Amino acid sequence: MLLLLFLGIVFASYGPIWRQQRRFSHSTLRHFGLGKLSLEPIIIEEFKYVKAEMLKHGGDAFCPFQIINNAVSNIICSICFGKRFNYEDEEFKTMLNLMSRGLEISMNSEAILANICSWMYYLPFGAFGELRQIVVDITAFLKRIIAEHEATLNPESPRDFIDMYLLHIEEEKKGQAGSSFNTEYLFYIIGDLFIAGTDTTTNTLLWSLLYMCLHPNIQEKVQAEIDAVIGRDRPPSLTNKSEMPFTEATIMEVQRMTVVVPLSIPHMASETTVFQGYTIPKGTVVLANLWSVHRDPKVWDKPNDFNPSRFLDEHGEILKKEAFIPFGIGRRVCMGEQLAKMELFLMFVNLLQAFTFTFADESFKPMLEGRFGLTLAPFPFDVKISKRENHS
Repeated sequence: MLLLLFLGIVFASYGPIWRQQRRFSHSTLRHFGLGKLSLEPIIIEEFKYVKAEMLKHGGDAFCPFQIINNAVSNIICSICFGKRFNYEDEEFKTMLNLMSRGLEISMNSEAILANICSWMYYLPFGAFGELRQIVVDITAFLKRIIAEHEATLNPESPRDFIDMYLLHIEEEKKGQAGSSFNTEYLFYIIGDLFIAGTDTTTNTLLWSLLYMCLHPNIQEKVQAEIDAVIGRDRPPSLTNKSEMPFTEATIMEVQRMTVVVPLSIPHMASETTVFQGYTIPKGTVVLANLWSVHRDPKVWDKPNDFNPSRFLDEHGEILKKEAFIPFGIGRRVCMGEQLAKMELFLMFVNLLQAFTFTFADESFKPMLEGRFGLTLAPFPFDVKISKRENHS
């Protein structure tokens, strides 16, 4: 898992190769709808499966984690692999479980130490044996998908990100030698998109459901805005977003409170500099503590209180705040920011348009500190849903 993470485009060292790979990846994702309305139908279609899965539970309690994880991953899979997976697909379920477990192990104290002493990764005891097997299994899964694409590639009709990358490899071969584009790097990029793109948005949506259960009055206000702008008879669209400031403010407040990547993506000092009396040598790894920024009492009034209205001005419109940086800052700002914003808005609105969420146990008191892996995930919780009927 460590190898998968640190050789792609998310954690890889900044330089010419990183710039080339990130530029290509970003433009290709945009080609397949990143930040565009053309991706909207894929997200709306996926919610139909989410709704069907939730309705299977009727009035019984269930944990929403797996359902949300499946849906978010499938949207990434549609862009990267050109297909979605059935929620009952055993290999798909296994990969998602391995991914979650691998990310959890990767951020424990032993794994962090292994980033400094790389030989520790090969020790036969502790969590490393399990982690190595997870890497082997995920590697086999992703490389098999790449091989299938190589065997069925049609240069006249690229289906997805993998096809576009494979075609670019062939173009690069016609140019100068030494290109960084190859199937090995494609594997790492796909790993980045599949792993990081699933985990971050999944956990933000789960935190959103948790806070709606904790604050039913906020849930009711969001639902009232949904009813007024969209109604209950048609799916939401990104074009509705500007008309739904309270809903957007609620999503923003969840992101502020939970900031699912608390330490952002590692940066590196490009030059030796002095900051507030401290010398930071060139090459020093620098982490931005987004959690601290989002909970700073000098910036936010009562920062530990859940209050979406802090993101609204006196006219009820969205209030932009410089200290709100859930997707990071600088050149390594999250490449999937636009996709994440689309998914969060459409899935959150779809969920609250269709259902009202409550804790399965009214006396349940969730732990809000979260579980720290690559991202900050909520501790497991069970919900009950009540269906919001369409207006006739």
